[in-house]
Amino acid sequence: MSTDTPIRIRLEQDSDYAFRIVFDDTALDPLLTDEPAPLGHDRGPNPSRLLLAAVANCLAASLLFALRKHRNTPGPLHAEICALPTRNEQGRWRIASAKATLHLPGHNADYHNLDRVLAQFEDFCVVTQSVRQGIDVEVRVVDGEGRVLLGDKSFEAGA
Repeated sequence: MSTDTPIRIRLEQDSDYAFRIVFDDTALDPLLTDEPAPLGHDRGPNPSRLLLAAVANCLAASLLFALRKHRNTPGPLHAEICALPTRNEQGRWRIASAKATLHLPGHNADYHNLDRVLAQFEDFCVVTQSVRQGIDVEVRVVDGEGRVLLGDKSFEAGA
């Protein structure tokens, strides 16, 4: 990750509530997302599932990084995450909390400096720490001719 290279992602509507996510500046194939019924057709993960997958993935990768930093060579890690969507005061669905479980192979005695690893690995997780702190998201809506309908006219995507 670089501080001078923005992460760019584009979405293109496929049908109804299904979108293809294009990961700019990568060779990755687009990812199809979709809402579950009754809105969509469950043809791909929805944004809530992607959010939870990002948190669990980042936590597992951060744990692996911290383990390797302390000269451990673990086998494959496994992670699970669960959240119960709840309605906020306005009746809107939100992910208020999530519970992640990371599974290390073997026994804790198999690892060097495990106390230090466990004390620091979450700090390496960009996604989890960003979600915990809250992400300031600026939104702008433009029409087909580029007129700003909502948001700051000087808005610069990727800045």
